Amino acid sequence: MLTYYCYITSNKNRTVIYIGYTDNLKRRLVEHLKGTGAIFTKKYKATDLVNFETFNSKKEAKERESQLKNWHKEWKWNLMKKSNLNLLTLEIN
Repeated sequence: MLTYYCYITSNKNRTVIYIGYTDNLKRRLVEHLKGTGAIFTKKYKATDLVNFETFNSKKEAKERESQLKNWHKEWKWNLMKKSNLNLLTLEIN
């Protein structure tokens, strides 16, 4: 069974937020780092993983991504700080 992720990346200064979903978080982050992931992450260097959630279906992950994209920016920052108070760059295995 595949695991799906809804994830949030930010830039070094934590002034930009990017939200996406994928079935392979490690591969997707490498794509962002190489500049092949999304035009937005390449332009604003939003490549630091600061938050992610796991889901059992692609539909759930995509719905969560859509939900988060519609949130106010402050709500997004509060969500990230709940599990990552200092907004450190997260490592995945």
